Amino acid sequence: MLLRTRSPAMPRTLLCTLGLLACLAVPAHAQLPTLGDGSDMAAGAERRLGDRIARELYRDPDYIDDPVLVEYVQQIWERLVVAAKARGEMSPELQERFAWEILLGRDRSVNAFALPGGYMGVHLGLIGVVTSEDELASVLAHEMSHVTQRHISRLMTQQSRQTPLLLASLVLGALAASKSPDAANALILGGQAVAAQNQLNFSRDMEREADRVGYGVMTQAGYSGQGFVSMFEKLQQASRINDNGSFPYLRSHPLTTQRIADMQQRHQLEASTPAGTAPDLAHAMVAARARALANRAADVERLWLSEPDLAGFASLDAPRRAASLYAATLISLRQRDFARARGFAARLTKEVQGHPAAERQARLLAAELELAAGAPLRAQELLAADPASAGWAGKLRRPEMILKTQAQLQLGQLGQAGTAPAGGSMADALQTWLATHPKDATVWQLLASVYRLEQQPLRAIRAEAEAQVALRDYAAAMDRFRAGQDLARHSTAAADHVEASIIDTRARDVQTILREQAAER
Repeated sequence: MLLRTRSPAMPRTLLCTLGLLACLAVPAHAQLPTLGDGSDMAAGAERRLGDRIARELYRDPDYIDDPVLVEYVQQIWERLVVAAKARGEMSPELQERFAWEILLGRDRSVNAFALPGGYMGVHLGLIGVVTSEDELASVLAHEMSHVTQRHISRLMTQQSRQTPLLLASLVLGALAASKSPDAANALILGGQAVAAQNQLNFSRDMEREADRVGYGVMTQAGYSGQGFVSMFEKLQQASRINDNGSFPYLRSHPLTTQRIADMQQRHQLEASTPAGTAPDLAHAMVAARARALANRAADVERLWLSEPDLAGFASLDAPRRAASLYAATLISLRQRDFARARGFAARLTKEVQGHPAAERQARLLAAELELAAGAPLRAQELLAADPASAGWAGKLRRPEMILKTQAQLQLGQLGQAGTAPAGGSMADALQTWLATHPKDATVWQLLASVYRLEQQPLRAIRAEAEAQVALRDYAAAMDRFRAGQDLARHSTAAADHVEASIIDTRARDVQTILREQAAER
């Protein structure tokens, strides 16, 4: 997802919020919207730019929608959004116009970044290195503040005439980076990035403002300001040992002694801020998941698999043991060594007894394992062990809903009835979720699979189209809507007439978006 070059000669512009455009694997055919004249960039124009970039991110193979990790980051993000609104940092216009969405990248580097239009990118490497929710909240709050304070717009308008050339240079650099980091450096160094570097880097004042506002937002959300301090300490330590590129966040947000001192002083003065939380089992397990998904090197996997069997394993602290067993289970699952994975999972379940949040993470992993092993009935039993997830009725949490649906689909494909959860149906549960989360492409695709299993092809096609809309691939969505229109013409079912009307309306909406995009080119 992001540029992985390690050259010290690369301008910092690349990894500032606007410069992060260069870090996106943007295809050569991608078009960026016209940015207008030298006036301040309107919120609507910034959102359109962000939508274009997000669409390319969704296409990137490094983009990942992992239900467990997405839920973990999202719950922190939502608390920060609520706090920013309460503090008046997020204007009503930005609340309405900007996306305020999180995108995860399967990259082991420690990085997070803000994009135009309120999109936030988070690398799995960042989730894997933080030791508490407070630390992760500090980074997200800082990045959010760059957006709410309109730093991106201000940077882009400072060099409005050079911006189109700058964007073109950065996009070319991103494209080259996927083939050769050296070639990317040459393109970027020879482009407009150098000419506009001073104007398009976040200034020290902007960084301090993002620190100040971000600190206020995270503490209002109930997180400890100690997370800011300890995250700064991590970054400072990384800079002292000659950062090797695994902390690109340092290049986009360089630490200064003044920033560190300011934050330490702020935390000391605000005695009302919540006390820092000690590393807990659930966080340790989520962090282990992020590390295991981001790093697939064979030698690293061997080390992780061997750790639970080392002589000194029992002397490790509880979070470390839980993290080790979690990673070993996930890696064994990925290697399809299900017997070994079940052994690690059983040890993990015993290790986290008495810790509800950690027990849930262990149960989700065990259900994921059984689905991979082709045992959907066992997966159902594990998920039913949680009273809150016993049926389809009520508000299911997203990971449980996805796993329960996958289990039912697998049973249907195997021709087995299984034990259908009480209180509604798969389709009803998914539709209820989508009513409040209409941009959830994964759930739309699951709903399409459910409809196909239920022999409802027209509804399945519409759900497939909506999944493409959620991914901002409007051309692909239009293709599916047209397929639905063609199918509807030959259908005599009364229910299909209603669905056909919805498809016609949504097709017109998408066609309007496509015309607007064409006009911008």
